[in-house]
Amino acid sequence: METLDKFDWAILQELQRDGRLTNAELASRVGLSAAPCWRRVRALEEGGYILGYRAELDRRKVGLGVLAFVRVDAERNSGEATRVLEEAIRQLPEVTSCHYISGAGTFELQVVATDLDHFSRFARECLINLPHVKDLHTSFSLGEVKATGQLPLNHWVR
Repeated sequence: METLDKFDWAILQELQRDGRLTNAELASRVGLSAAPCWRRVRALEEGGYILGYRAELDRRKVGLGVLAFVRVDAERNSGEATRVLEEAIRQLPEVTSCHYISGAGTFELQVVATDLDHFSRFARECLINLPHVKDLHTSFSLGEVKATGQLPLNHWVR
């Protein structure tokens, strides 16, 4: 798929809102019949626009009351050292997102933990001991104002 049309954008928008829509309901919402809608969804999946489907969980209700943002300063930023650190970070289930950042620091991690004691142990025993880590700088979420996985797709409306 080289270009997306209004139906493709509408499908993406609707599936972001509710990934459990039946094909019939999705087709109705975007103004297509079922078969062409199904073909478009498959093409969007195969084209890498849709990466997967999952349930969105309330982290507090599943016992993960602490949300921390950790800036990781690496000892050096050589390509191989960075790749080694990236792979080590990917292996940590407590890290829910990781971004290679500009400015101060090398990576910005989003980390969840059951409580402050759990986070403290994780930071002292795991994060600081990752390969090529020089320092950590942590900020804690005091409350979520907005937390959504939905991407704004209104730029396609012309």
